[in-house]
Amino acid sequence: MNKVEEFEELRPLLFSIAYRILGSVGEAEDAVQETWLRFDGSAAQVSSAKAFLSATVTRISIDVLRSARVRREEYVGPWFPEPLLSDPYQDPARSAELADSVSMAALLLLERLSPLERSVFVLREVFGFGFDEVASAVGRSEAACRQLLVRARRHMRAGRPRFEADRQEQRELAARFFDALRDGDVSGLRNLMAADVQLVGDGGGKAPQLARAVSGGDNVARLLASVFARLARVDVTCEPREINGQPGAILRDRDGKVLNILALDVLEGQIRTIRSVINPDKLGHLGQVADAWAVDREVKQARRRRK
Repeated sequence: MNKVEEFEELRPLLFSIAYRILGSVGEAEDAVQETWLRFDGSAAQVSSAKAFLSATVTRISIDVLRSARVRREEYVGPWFPEPLLSDPYQDPARSAELADSVSMAALLLLERLSPLERSVFVLREVFGFGFDEVASAVGRSEAACRQLLVRARRHMRAGRPRFEADRQEQRELAARFFDALRDGDVSGLRNLMAADVQLVGDGGGKAPQLARAVSGGDNVARLLASVFARLARVDVTCEPREINGQPGAILRDRDGKVLNILALDVLEGQIRTIRSVINPDKLGHLGQVADAWAVDREVKQARRRRK
């Protein structure tokens, strides 16, 4: 194969590595493009295109992440990863690791790691790279990488249990949840959620968002039923979709533009966390983005007319 063919064959893997390190679709795509430019411009003969490209995209992603950390510290409200509808890289031998590592919950835990810990964890634990390849990618010794991995595993294990692997059960629970949401069934919603469920929103100061996280099954159920009833009156629709490997949905305005996404964390047959991403900067890769402020104004006008 020539360089273009080699690169295109490996593009899904490179994006998947970069996305898990960065938590951003746009930044991951930029990292992959920069990787191509370096590969195309290199006169050196490489024995393994996979090793060379994986190391290059990892180094680029580490540099981007270090600068992104400052922006995320100044972010308005909770910061969530950009939602991903489908992971382009598939490996049946590592399907469980790949699915678990791309969930919102896992990506938020990865945010707690240093850029080097995060990169070592992604390359070794998620994609199964050898320690020699990991060491080459991050510019550290194999012994240092083993220590980085130990620390990363400890943080990840302490942060959360593994989420249910039974995808069919997750899909069925999510279907009941969104049916109850459309029907305004507060009791039905409450029965599907854990007693300590949390609803958290990411608007980044650029869209209407929750002032704070809402906790408790009754509080969350009543708020969701109320909000969705008002949104339905202005023709907002809810399209169930898999979001970051977990059950979720895309909300669209009457013109089909993306208003926000919901991602559900499911454990032991209950919804534990509901995350909403409404920051328009994080939704552009999903299609045309709705004007959330305009929708909010229309909802308020509709409420006044009903009084």
